[in-house]
Amino acid sequence: MHKIPVTVVTGFLGAGKTTLVRNLLQNNQGRRIAVLVNEFGEVGIDGELLRSCQVCDDETPDSNIVELTNGCLCCTVQEEFLPTMQELLKRRDRLDCIVIETSGLALPKPLVQAFRWPEIRTGATVDGVVTVVDCEALASGQFVGDLDALEAQRQADDSLEHETPIEELFEDQLACADMVLLTKVDRVDLKTQNRVQQWLQQELPTGVKIVPCKQGDINPDLLLGFNAAVEDNLDSRPSHHDTEEEHDHDDDITSIHVTLDQMFEPTELINRLQSLVQQHEIYRIKGFAAVPNKAMRLVVQGVGNRFDTFYDRPWQPSEPRQTRLIFIGHFGDETPTLDAQGIKAALTH
Repeated sequence: MHKIPVTVVTGFLGAGKTTLVRNLLQNNQGRRIAVLVNEFGEVGIDGELLRSCQVCDDETPDSNIVELTNGCLCCTVQEEFLPTMQELLKRRDRLDCIVIETSGLALPKPLVQAFRWPEIRTGATVDGVVTVVDCEALASGQFVGDLDALEAQRQADDSLEHETPIEELFEDQLACADMVLLTKVDRVDLKTQNRVQQWLQQELPTGVKIVPCKQGDINPDLLLGFNAAVEDNLDSRPSHHDTEEEHDHDDDITSIHVTLDQMFEPTELINRLQSLVQQHEIYRIKGFAAVPNKAMRLVVQGVGNRFDTFYDRPWQPSEPRQTRLIFIGHFGDETPTLDAQGIKAALTH
């Protein structure tokens, strides 16, 4: 049988990968797409969001959404990725393609290298790597520093070696890309968008295109069908971690899961979350909240100090109306160290 094409969607925290995949499923143009979601942490927030797009029936054991819940794909490929792919490949006569949404903390290259394994190589190929980049965050200097200052610093010192792990991760995701989707362009003016695109283009390998994207809305024909066989040309996609046998980005950045029976008014909740972000090294917050007198579930997604909320679906009769949030950040160097109890106290007092 033919090799099934696999599209890897990578990108930094909060860039919009899940929104992109949701839209792809809703506008699949008849394609039978399996989605493998790699969530950071134990609570599958992104998997639930994808299922709520209502194009997949998660009551069916043969569901086209497979969710990994215990860490980055590049950290857990031997434990989970291989058996998951083997199960999907058993069904490839009923699939047109597979989309893998990596964790925001995942390095794309080790994942692609797994497609060289004999158990996978005969049945699947990496069709292309799509890196999703948040235009608004990049313009404001989040995670990569001020654009103008960063550019001036790099021009002045080509041997700059003291980059943070997050900057290295961002560069690795760009270096492995076949295409970059620049999201949230509707939140900046045209001059700022052009400035971000010009800077990004200098950071990308020759020939890699940048495609502006609003709300994850993109033609599937543009996203799928690169035919790049990425696993066969990894030498042309350099990584900061090429000389390492293992990488440990997970050791510094961890997740805290909080479940509260309390309901929140959206404005009050966001104010409290923003206060926590200002006081601690929290990079990302996401989850669901219960709102008083509302029959629908509130989705909460925060990157840095910016938060988005929307109601995605009614609460099901069988599920408790709880507020469930994941906090992703660097919590080890603080005194006292932030933990779930500290977060609960900050949100409820």
